[in-house]
Amino acid sequence: MTPPTLIRLIGASIGHNGTPILEGADLQIARGSFVGLLGPNGCGKSTLLKTIVGILPILKGRMEFPEDGRPRFGYVPQRDTLDAVYPLTAFEVALMGTYGNLGLLSVVRGVMRERTMQALTDVRAEGLARRLFAELSGGERQRVLIARALAADPECLVLDEPVAGIDQATTEVIMDLAMALHKSRGITILMVNHHILSLRGRADEIVWIAARGLVSGSADVMLSKEKVEEMLMMGGG
Repeated sequence: MTPPTLIRLIGASIGHNGTPILEGADLQIARGSFVGLLGPNGCGKSTLLKTIVGILPILKGRMEFPEDGRPRFGYVPQRDTLDAVYPLTAFEVALMGTYGNLGLLSVVRGVMRERTMQALTDVRAEGLARRLFAELSGGERQRVLIARALAADPECLVLDEPVAGIDQATTEVIMDLAMALHKSRGITILMVNHHILSLRGRADEIVWIAARGLVSGSADVMLSKEKVEEMLMMGGG
C-alpha cells in the first residue's frame, strides 16, 4: 500500500524577497518517509526547507498538504540563532519546543516539562538537562536542538545540515538517532546533508537539486556510485 502524501509542491518557485532561487519545482513527500536533500551550496536547499515549514512564503505555484492540512513541524535550522552565551540550561532550550502550545498569559505546564524530558531522553541527552547550553560541545548542542524540535510533538522533523562541523563519530551518533526516531515514532524526516555516505542505509528517498531542477528517487538508486557521479556532473553537488 502506497503511503499517503504529506507534502506536495506543484510548479513551485521559492526564494527570498520575491527573487526566486528555484523555479517550477515538483515534489512529493510521503508520510513516514526519510528524505535526504542534496545539492551544491546556494542551490536553495535551506530556502526549500524554510518554505515548507512556513518561514518563507511560496513565490509561485502551490504547496499542498493533502491529508489534514499543514502538519506539525519540528525544525532545526542550519545555524541556530540562539545566543550560546545566554545563560540557559539544555532543558530550558529544549523546553522552547513546547511554547507553541502556550496561549496568551499561559504558564508552562507539567505535561510540557515531561514532554521535554522525554525528548531529551529520546536523543540521549537527558544527562545534559542541567548543564548550560553554552558549555556543551557542538554535537551535544545539536542533540539538544533536535530535542527542542521533538518537544513540539512533530509529524515531520526538518533538519538542515544537522551534522555540519561535527566530527565523524558524532555524525554517526546523530544520524543513528535520526534513524531511530524515524523507526520508533514513525516521524517523517526531511534532512539536508552534505555527508552523502551517512544517508546510505538510512534515507528512503533522495532529492537532488541540480541545474535542471529537482531529481528524486529511491535512496538505493540515487546514492549509487553511478548516480552520484552523474548528479555531480550535472551540478548537483
